[in-house]
Amino acid sequence: MYAIVNIAGQQFKVAKDQFLFVHRLQGDEGASIEFDNVLLAEDGGKFTIGTPSVAGAKVSAKILSHLKGDK
Repeated sequence: MYAIVNIAGQQFKVAKDQFLFVHRLQGDEGASIEFDNVLLAEDGGKFTIGTPSVAGAKVSAKILSHLKGDK
C-alpha cells in the first residue's frame, strides 16, 4: 500500500513506516500531523485516483525532528 500526497507544495510517494524529509514543515517535534491532500492511493493493486484528491483519504505522520542543512 502506498499513496501520493501533496505536502508543503511537493508531491511525495509515501508508504507505511517510511521516513521522509520534508522542507518547511510547520509543527513541534513529536507532534502528530495529518495530510488530507492525497492525490492517489494504491492498496493491493487497486488504484484510487483523486479528482483532484481522494475523498476521505488521509496520511498520518509524526514530526521526529527539524534539521538544518549546510550553508
